[in-house]
Amino acid sequence: MLILNHPVMRPLTAAFVGALTTLAFTPFQYWPLAILSPAILFLLLHHIPVKAAILTGFFWGLGQFATGISWVHVSIDNFGGLPKVASLGLMVLLVSYLALYPALFAGLLNRFFPAGKTRYLLAIPSLWLLCDFARGWVFTGFPWLWIGYSQIDSPLSAYAPLGGVGMVSFVTIFIASMLTLFVLSRKWQWILISAVPFILASGLSLIDWVKPNPDSATSFALIQGNIAQERKWLPSERWPTIMKYMGLSRANWDADIIIWPEAAVPAIERNVTSFLSNVDAAARMNESALLTGIINVKDGKYFNSVLPLGDVQSGEYDYRTQPRYSKHHLLLFGEFVPFEDILRPLAPLFNLPMSSFSRGGFIQDNILAKGRKFASALCYEIIFGDQVRQNITEDTDYILTLSNDAWFGHSIGPLQHMEIARMRALETGKPVIRSTNNGVTAITDYKGKIIAKAPQFETQVLRATVSSTTGLTPYTRFGSWPLVGFVVIGLVVLGFRKKN
Repeated sequence: MLILNHPVMRPLTAAFVGALTTLAFTPFQYWPLAILSPAILFLLLHHIPVKAAILTGFFWGLGQFATGISWVHVSIDNFGGLPKVASLGLMVLLVSYLALYPALFAGLLNRFFPAGKTRYLLAIPSLWLLCDFARGWVFTGFPWLWIGYSQIDSPLSAYAPLGGVGMVSFVTIFIASMLTLFVLSRKWQWILISAVPFILASGLSLIDWVKPNPDSATSFALIQGNIAQERKWLPSERWPTIMKYMGLSRANWDADIIIWPEAAVPAIERNVTSFLSNVDAAARMNESALLTGIINVKDGKYFNSVLPLGDVQSGEYDYRTQPRYSKHHLLLFGEFVPFEDILRPLAPLFNLPMSSFSRGGFIQDNILAKGRKFASALCYEIIFGDQVRQNITEDTDYILTLSNDAWFGHSIGPLQHMEIARMRALETGKPVIRSTNNGVTAITDYKGKIIAKAPQFETQVLRATVSSTTGLTPYTRFGSWPLVGFVVIGLVVLGFRKKN
């Protein structure tokens, strides 16, 4: 350990260890690394000054995010219109910002809980969770690569219906903390305690939080258009794109519901109302419904929306009264630009197509199609578990998420996006229907298992029949508040004990 006391070696070791966490997530899925990597971080933080702890945590974050969200650079580099040096500079800024949260965790830990068993039993998992929640909220939030997502195929996923991905993260970090305590103390009791969450998980996995509803079986046809992103919004490509989706849909009108991806219609809705009326009529004639992503304008404001057509409760398509879901959580710079009067003139990156959207409501009515109710989440929104949770009611049948990950090419980003969507199904006990432009287009069951998936980067129609569920999971009813309450109360009690 003497070599780690060198002012350079400890941060470099932390960066390498942080990078290992990427291998815990899809497509690699070596989920034990999500326990091992934080455990090594906690060892590196043992008995070092607060400033050294902050630096160590920061470099661990640099390793994690430089590798884990490298896919963001694909979008910036290909569509941002910036020189390579500038695009790499923006990535450095983004990764450095995200690394501040592990740095905050490490600084708070070594400042207020420098030693003792309570540091490992409660302080470490609690502070980690609170810093994760902060990252998911500040500047509209970026809760990507939460440790809990890496456990979607591990036994610890059984905690998701109970307390969401936050509880899975808390338990994962608790296990890592116990392993650290074992290494430091050489007492086997901590190994036994680290096994308790796995034992409890085996029992939780046997609980049926919700019940499958065979009467709700619905056949879906998900159209993956595989439209090149760089050509999608060219005026000359509008009608070829529309006709491609229509051609793929005609052979699948026997499905209960046909689904097109986010902004599948590359036009403002009011400019293609005649076409949409024809689609609506065709769907009705075939006793089917069609859901599509589209751009809508209302009172001079642009909204990224989901539009239902065909067999829907609202009747024949009427542009003025048609129900829609409008995206609430907008992607920074991709869909809105803060301080746009200042930033837009600086670089093409801040003037990407469709980067001036307005927000829909945080909670909106479920979309109704063919008698089925869908809680919607457009693209980036699926990473906000609490928003998805609050839009699910006793009557919700499915979670619907439309996306366009063509921005990120052949990177790991779209695969991580699908992993997050699977967690939403497991948390809420509702199947996820995910339609994308070029992948990952897939359908999960209510336990987050993928039951049908289309290959990426191919024009495909994914057909599958899936049933919904009745009932609500504890997480859907209560969210993460019981866990957060426990964490906050625990930290307050520890604080008072230290003062006394």
